[in-house]
Amino acid sequence: MLAVHHWNAFLLIAVCAAASVAAFRARRGRAGSFVGHLLALAQTLLVAQVALGLLLLSDHHRAADHLHYAYGTFALAAVLSPWLYAPSEPRARLTWFAVATVVAAALGVRAWMTA
Repeated sequence: MLAVHHWNAFLLIAVCAAASVAAFRARRGRAGSFVGHLLALAQTLLVAQVALGLLLLSDHHRAADHLHYAYGTFALAAVLSPWLYAPSEPRARLTWFAVATVVAAALGVRAWMTA
């Protein structure tokens, strides 16, 4: 389970970075379904990562640094916040998702460094 958590972390960071870049580039033109699917994949991987972390925690596997849990929680909050707070105008909404995804990628890197 720990190996899956580590592999998902690398995949999560890469997909979050790619989704953020794609969303920022799509702001200039029309955002296709690819950008939406990439953002949804990033969110799904993050939720899966938190679930795997909770499974590890329930199996008495602890991170070396307690900040690891905070970074995971903040990354999840960052990715979910546009669903609640983003404006309804499509370009502004896409900007919110792009920023939230890049913040989640940065927090994922920090979480990986504290694991």
